[in-house]
Amino acid sequence: MSKIKNAFSNGKAFIAFLTAGDPFLKKTVDYILTMEEAGADLVEIGIPFSDPTAEGVVIQDANIRALKEGMTTDDVFEIVRRVREKSQIPLVFLTYLNPVFHYGYENFFQKCEELGVDGIIIPDMPYEEKGEIADIAERHGTDIISMIAPTSKQRIQMIAKEAKGFLYVVSSMGVTGVRSNIETDIPSIISSIREVTDIPAAVGFGISTPEQAGQMAEVSDGAIVGSAIVKLIEKYGNKAEEPIAGYVKSMKEAVKKAGR
Repeated sequence: MSKIKNAFSNGKAFIAFLTAGDPFLKKTVDYILTMEEAGADLVEIGIPFSDPTAEGVVIQDANIRALKEGMTTDDVFEIVRRVREKSQIPLVFLTYLNPVFHYGYENFFQKCEELGVDGIIIPDMPYEEKGEIADIAERHGTDIISMIAPTSKQRIQMIAKEAKGFLYVVSSMGVTGVRSNIETDIPSIISSIREVTDIPAAVGFGISTPEQAGQMAEVSDGAIVGSAIVKLIEKYGNKAEEPIAGYVKSMKEAVKKAGR
Protein backbone atom coordinates (compact mmCIF):
# COMPACT_ATOMS: atom_id res chain seq x y z
CA MET A 1 0.00 0.00 0.00
CA SER A 2 1.16 3.51 -0.80
CA LYS A 3 2.64 5.41 2.12
CA ILE A 4 2.12 8.79 0.46
CA LYS A 5 -0.85 9.68 2.65
CA ASN A 6 1.46 9.35 5.67
CA ALA A 7 3.42 12.35 4.41
CA PHE A 8 0.38 14.54 4.97
CA SER A 9 -0.99 12.85 8.09
CA ASN A 10 0.55 15.31 10.55
CA GLY A 11 -0.33 18.53 8.79
CA LYS A 12 1.58 20.32 6.08
CA ALA A 13 4.23 18.26 4.28
CA PHE A 14 7.75 19.17 3.25
CA ILE A 15 8.78 17.24 0.17
CA ALA A 16 12.45 17.11 -0.81
CA PHE A 17 14.03 16.15 -4.14
CA LEU A 18 17.48 14.93 -5.12
CA THR A 19 19.01 13.28 -8.16
CA ALA A 20 19.97 9.62 -7.78
CA GLY A 21 23.70 9.08 -8.10
CA ASP A 22 24.72 12.68 -7.50
CA PRO A 23 27.49 12.61 -6.37
CA PHE A 24 27.33 8.78 -6.23
CA LEU A 25 25.07 5.93 -5.14
CA LYS A 26 25.98 5.56 -1.46
CA LYS A 27 25.76 9.29 -0.79
CA THR A 28 22.28 9.42 -2.32
CA VAL A 29 21.19 6.84 0.25
CA ASP A 30 22.87 8.83 3.02
CA TYR A 31 21.29 12.10 1.90
CA ILE A 32 17.78 10.61 1.73
CA LEU A 33 18.14 9.35 5.31
CA THR A 34 19.60 12.71 6.37
CA MET A 35 16.62 14.55 4.90
CA GLU A 36 14.18 12.25 6.66
CA GLU A 37 15.92 12.78 9.99
CA ALA A 38 15.86 16.55 9.41
CA GLY A 39 12.10 16.54 8.86
CA ALA A 40 11.32 15.70 5.23
CA ASP A 41 7.96 13.93 4.97
CA LEU A 42 8.46 12.51 1.48
CA VAL A 43 11.44 12.29 -0.85
CA GLU A 44 11.36 12.51 -4.63
CA ILE A 45 14.22 10.63 -6.29
CA GLY A 46 15.15 11.83 -9.75
CA ILE A 47 16.17 9.08 -12.17
CA PRO A 48 19.00 10.55 -14.26
CA PHE A 49 18.11 11.10 -17.90
CA SER A 50 20.05 12.68 -20.75
CA ASP A 51 17.22 14.98 -21.85
CA PRO A 52 15.30 16.20 -18.76
CA THR A 53 13.12 18.74 -20.55
CA ALA A 54 11.32 20.08 -17.45
CA GLU A 55 14.52 20.75 -15.52
CA GLY A 56 16.56 23.91 -15.21
CA VAL A 57 20.34 24.00 -15.42
CA VAL A 58 20.92 22.97 -11.77
CA ILE A 59 19.12 19.63 -12.08
CA GLN A 60 20.31 19.14 -15.67
CA ASP A 61 23.89 19.35 -14.39
CA ALA A 62 23.06 16.87 -11.60
CA ASN A 63 21.74 14.44 -14.22
CA ILE A 64 24.98 14.79 -16.16
CA ARG A 65 27.11 14.19 -13.07
CA ALA A 66 25.12 11.09 -12.16
CA LEU A 67 25.24 9.66 -15.67
CA LYS A 68 29.00 10.24 -15.80
CA GLU A 69 29.23 8.16 -12.63
CA GLY A 70 27.51 5.38 -14.57
CA MET A 71 24.17 5.57 -12.77
CA THR A 72 21.57 3.24 -14.28
CA THR A 73 17.91 2.58 -13.51
CA ASP A 74 18.93 -0.62 -11.74
CA ASP A 75 21.29 1.46 -9.60
CA VAL A 76 18.39 3.75 -8.69
CA PHE A 77 16.40 0.73 -7.56
CA GLU A 78 19.43 -0.32 -5.50
CA ILE A 79 19.31 3.08 -3.77
CA VAL A 80 15.68 2.42 -2.87
CA ARG A 81 16.55 -1.05 -1.60
CA ARG A 82 19.22 0.36 0.70
CA VAL A 83 16.95 3.13 1.97
CA ARG A 84 14.22 0.59 2.69
CA GLU A 85 16.62 -1.36 4.91
CA LYS A 86 16.51 1.61 7.31
CA SER A 87 13.44 3.70 6.53
CA GLN A 88 9.82 3.60 5.45
CA ILE A 89 9.66 7.25 4.38
CA PRO A 90 7.35 7.70 1.37
CA LEU A 91 9.43 7.64 -1.83
CA VAL A 92 8.41 8.88 -5.27
CA PHE A 93 10.37 8.68 -8.49
CA LEU A 94 10.62 11.66 -10.78
CA THR A 95 11.58 10.55 -14.25
CA TYR A 96 10.73 10.79 -17.91
CA LEU A 97 8.79 8.27 -19.93
CA ASN A 98 11.76 7.09 -21.97
CA PRO A 99 13.65 5.36 -19.12
CA VAL A 100 10.46 3.64 -17.95
CA PHE A 101 9.61 2.53 -21.49
CA HIS A 102 13.08 1.11 -22.11
CA TYR A 103 13.12 -0.72 -18.77
CA GLY A 104 9.76 -2.22 -19.67
CA TYR A 105 6.57 -0.98 -18.02
CA GLU A 106 5.74 -4.26 -16.33
CA ASN A 107 9.30 -4.84 -15.12
CA PHE A 108 9.63 -1.26 -13.89
CA PHE A 109 6.47 -1.19 -11.82
CA GLN A 110 6.96 -4.71 -10.53
CA LYS A 111 10.33 -3.52 -9.21
CA CYS A 112 8.65 -0.47 -7.67
CA GLU A 113 6.25 -2.75 -5.84
CA GLU A 114 8.98 -5.12 -4.65
CA LEU A 115 11.16 -2.33 -3.24
CA GLY A 116 8.51 0.04 -1.93
CA VAL A 117 8.40 2.93 -4.38
CA ASP A 118 5.11 4.67 -3.62
CA GLY A 119 4.60 6.89 -6.63
CA ILE A 120 6.01 8.28 -9.86
CA ILE A 121 6.00 11.71 -11.49
CA ILE A 122 6.53 11.82 -15.26
CA PRO A 123 6.66 15.45 -16.45
CA ASP A 124 6.70 14.62 -20.17
CA MET A 125 3.66 12.33 -20.05
CA PRO A 126 0.52 14.34 -20.86
CA TYR A 127 -2.57 13.61 -18.78
CA GLU A 128 -4.32 12.36 -21.91
CA GLU A 129 -1.65 9.69 -22.43
CA LYS A 130 -1.28 8.33 -18.90
CA GLY A 131 -3.53 5.41 -19.80
CA GLU A 132 -0.46 3.86 -21.42
CA ILE A 133 0.87 2.95 -17.96
CA ALA A 134 -1.96 3.70 -15.50
CA ASP A 135 -3.32 0.15 -15.19
CA ILE A 136 0.14 -1.39 -14.83
CA ALA A 137 1.19 1.12 -12.19
CA GLU A 138 -2.04 0.66 -10.24
CA ARG A 139 -1.72 -3.11 -10.34
CA HIS A 140 1.66 -2.76 -8.65
CA GLY A 141 0.51 -0.19 -6.10
CA THR A 142 2.41 2.77 -7.55
CA ASP A 143 0.55 6.08 -7.69
CA ILE A 144 0.98 8.20 -10.80
CA ILE A 145 1.36 11.71 -9.39
CA SER A 146 -0.31 14.25 -11.64
CA MET A 147 1.15 17.72 -12.21
CA ILE A 148 -1.14 20.73 -12.44
CA ALA A 149 0.18 23.83 -14.17
CA PRO A 150 -1.34 27.33 -14.12
CA THR A 151 -3.85 26.60 -16.89
CA SER A 152 -7.62 26.71 -17.33
CA LYS A 153 -9.90 25.80 -14.44
CA GLN A 154 -11.54 23.11 -16.55
CA ARG A 155 -8.25 21.32 -17.16
CA ILE A 156 -7.21 21.65 -13.51
CA GLN A 157 -10.39 19.95 -12.39
CA MET A 158 -10.21 17.27 -15.07
CA ILE A 159 -6.76 16.24 -13.83
CA ALA A 160 -7.60 16.60 -10.15
CA LYS A 161 -10.66 14.35 -10.33
CA GLU A 162 -8.53 11.30 -11.17
CA ALA A 163 -5.48 12.16 -9.05
CA LYS A 164 -3.65 9.54 -7.00
CA GLY A 165 -1.28 10.02 -4.05
CA PHE A 166 -1.00 13.79 -4.15
CA LEU A 167 -1.18 16.58 -6.69
CA TYR A 168 2.00 18.39 -7.72
CA VAL A 169 0.97 22.02 -8.29
CA VAL A 170 3.47 23.80 -10.51
CA SER A 171 4.06 27.29 -9.12
CA SER A 172 5.52 28.81 -12.29
CA MET A 173 5.58 28.12 -15.99
CA GLY A 174 8.90 27.02 -17.46
CA VAL A 175 11.52 24.70 -16.03
CA THR A 176 12.57 23.93 -12.47
CA GLY A 177 14.92 26.27 -10.63
CA VAL A 178 15.15 28.84 -7.87
CA ARG A 179 12.94 31.90 -8.32
CA SER A 180 12.99 35.14 -6.35
CA ASN A 181 9.24 35.60 -6.70
CA ILE A 182 6.30 33.28 -7.26
CA GLU A 183 3.48 35.23 -8.84
CA THR A 184 1.07 32.47 -9.88
CA ASP A 185 -2.35 32.64 -8.21
CA ILE A 186 -1.89 29.44 -6.21
CA PRO A 187 -4.97 29.99 -3.97
CA SER A 188 -7.18 30.03 -7.08
CA ILE A 189 -5.68 26.75 -8.33
CA ILE A 190 -6.13 25.09 -4.93
CA SER A 191 -9.70 26.36 -4.78
CA SER A 192 -10.44 24.74 -8.15
CA ILE A 193 -8.89 21.48 -6.96
CA ARG A 194 -10.93 21.49 -3.75
CA GLU A 195 -14.16 21.71 -5.75
CA VAL A 196 -13.57 18.18 -7.04
CA THR A 197 -11.24 16.35 -4.62
CA ASP A 198 -9.72 16.43 -1.14
CA ILE A 199 -6.48 14.74 -2.23
CA PRO A 200 -3.41 16.59 -0.88
CA ALA A 201 -1.95 19.26 -3.17
CA ALA A 202 1.65 20.42 -2.69
CA VAL A 203 3.37 23.26 -4.53
CA GLY A 204 6.74 22.99 -6.28
CA PHE A 205 8.99 24.71 -8.89
CA GLY A 206 10.99 27.70 -7.72
CA ILE A 207 10.67 27.36 -3.94
CA SER A 208 13.99 27.88 -2.19
CA THR A 209 13.56 29.93 0.99
CA PRO A 210 11.69 29.22 4.25
CA GLU A 211 9.54 32.28 3.54
CA GLN A 212 8.47 30.91 0.15
CA ALA A 213 7.86 27.45 1.60
CA GLY A 214 5.70 28.91 4.36
CA GLN A 215 3.72 31.02 1.92
CA MET A 216 3.01 28.05 -0.34
CA ALA A 217 2.13 25.78 2.58
CA GLU A 218 -0.32 28.35 3.92
CA VAL A 219 -2.46 28.00 0.80
CA SER A 220 -1.83 24.31 0.03
CA ASP A 221 -0.92 21.05 1.74
CA GLY A 222 2.82 21.40 1.48
CA ALA A 223 5.93 22.62 -0.32
CA ILE A 224 8.26 20.78 -2.72
CA VAL A 225 11.93 21.77 -3.05
CA GLY A 226 14.46 20.39 -5.50
CA SER A 227 16.95 22.75 -7.09
CA ALA A 228 18.01 24.37 -3.81
CA ILE A 229 18.90 20.95 -2.35
CA VAL A 230 20.67 19.86 -5.53
CA LYS A 231 22.74 23.08 -5.39
CA LEU A 232 23.92 22.13 -1.90
CA ILE A 233 24.97 18.71 -3.19
CA GLU A 234 26.74 20.36 -6.12
CA LYS A 235 28.60 22.67 -3.72
CA TYR A 236 29.52 20.19 -0.98
CA GLY A 237 29.67 16.92 -2.93
CA ASN A 238 30.09 13.91 -0.65
CA LYS A 239 30.19 16.11 2.45
CA ALA A 240 26.74 17.66 2.18
CA GLU A 241 24.98 15.97 5.13
CA GLU A 242 25.27 18.93 7.50
CA PRO A 243 24.24 21.63 4.99
CA ILE A 244 21.33 19.48 3.80
CA ALA A 245 20.18 18.76 7.35
CA GLY A 246 20.24 22.43 8.33
CA TYR A 247 18.42 23.49 5.20
CA VAL A 248 15.71 20.83 5.44
CA LYS A 249 15.13 21.63 9.12
CA SER A 250 14.58 25.31 8.32
CA MET A 251 12.19 24.50 5.48
CA LYS A 252 10.22 21.96 7.51
CA GLU A 253 9.86 24.42 10.37
CA ALA A 254 8.48 27.04 7.99
CA VAL A 255 5.98 24.54 6.60
CA LYS A 256 4.94 23.46 10.12
CA LYS A 257 4.32 27.07 11.14
CA ALA A 258 2.05 27.50 8.14
CA GLY A 259 -0.11 24.67 9.45
CA ARG A 260 -0.63 26.11 12.93
